Amino acid sequence: MTTDVDLTVRERAVVNAFQGGFPVADDPFEVAAAAVRDDGVDITATELLETIRDLDERGVLSRFGPLVNAQEIGGAATLVAMHVPEDRFDEVVEAVNDRREVAHNYEREHPHLNVWFVVSVAEEERVEEVLSAIEAETGQETYNLPKRQEFRVEAKFYVDGPLDGDGDAGAAGVDCTDQGPDVEPTDATTLTPAERDLVLEIQDGLPLSETPYADVADALGREPEWVLETIARFEREGKIRRIGVVPNHYALGYTENGMTVWNVPDDLVSEVGPEVASLPFVTHCYERPRHEGVWPYNFFAMTHGRSEAESRRRIDRVRETMSEYWDVADDDWDSLFSTRILKKTGIRLEERADANTESP
Repeated sequence: MTTDVDLTVRERAVVNAFQGGFPVADDPFEVAAAAVRDDGVDITATELLETIRDLDERGVLSRFGPLVNAQEIGGAATLVAMHVPEDRFDEVVEAVNDRREVAHNYEREHPHLNVWFVVSVAEEERVEEVLSAIEAETGQETYNLPKRQEFRVEAKFYVDGPLDGDGDAGAAGVDCTDQGPDVEPTDATTLTPAERDLVLEIQDGLPLSETPYADVADALGREPEWVLETIARFEREGKIRRIGVVPNHYALGYTENGMTVWNVPDDLVSEVGPEVASLPFVTHCYERPRHEGVWPYNFFAMTHGRSEAESRRRIDRVRETMSEYWDVADDDWDSLFSTRILKKTGIRLEERADANTESP
C-alpha cells in the first residue's frame, strides 16, 4: 500500500493508533502514550497531544473525540436517492440542500439516480413529510432507502507506517477502552437532561487539552467523574461508536469513494452481511429496500481506496465474498463512485436528542 500524504513516521503512528479505543481517563494522553510505547512507538503524552493538535490544524483530522451514534440518541435518518436532470441540476440541488433536515448530499455516477442524500429528523414519521416537500418543490421523485439491517459502520482509514495492521487483512491501532471507569450498560432508551447536554457538548469533539474530559465537565457544571462514567457507559451501550481521532480521509489520499450495491437473494442477506462486513476495508454495510423498476439492489457495501486500482481490487474482494454464497451475475451489482460533495454538514443531534429526553 502507498499513500501520497506527507506525514512523519510519528504522525502516521498517531493516525493509526487511535481511530478508536482512546482512553476515558483523568489523564488520557498519559494512558494513551504509554499504550503506544508498549507497541514500539517512542512518544510522550505531550508529544501525542501536540501531534493531534497539529494534524487537526492542518486538516488531516476532521476532529478528535467521540463519534456519537445518532441512531441510539433518538429520531431517525434515512438515505434517499433522486434523479436530477442535468439542465436543472443546480436548481434542484440547491432546493434539497436548503432543507435543514438534509445532512450529507453527494453526486454519484449512475445513469438515473445521480443525487444521494441523508435526511435526519427528530421523529421518524417526519421523513415522508420532508420527502413530500422536496418532491413538491423540485418536481422530482425521491426514493427512500431506510436501513433495514446494519452490519457495519466503521469508517477507519489507515496509512502506511507503525500500527497500520497488515494492509487489507489485519487489525490496526491501539485499544485502551479497558482503561476507563468500571461501568455497567443500562437498557434506557431515553436521555436524562444532563445526558442530553453532554451529547450536545461532545458531538463536535473533545477539547485538545491535557484534560479534555475535565474541560467538558467544567463546561457543563458537572463533576469530572460523572462525565467519565457517562461517556464510558455510552460507549458500552453503543450511543458512542468509538472515541479517538477522526481522519479526513480525502487528506489521507482516500479519494476513491465507491458505494457498491448488490441484488442479494433475500434469504441470504443475513448470512452474507456479516461476511462482507468482516472485510476490514468495508466501512459501511447495510440492507436497504429495493424500488421496483428503478432500483433492484438491496445490499450496500461502501469501500474507499487511495487509487483506482486499490479501489477496484477491494471491490473485487467484495464480489469474491458474495460469490461464495450465490452465482453473482454482472447485472446483480453496480458500483457508484461519488463525483462531487454537494453538502456535508453532519447530522445535527440537538432536535433528535431533545425529542428523546425525559422531562426534568
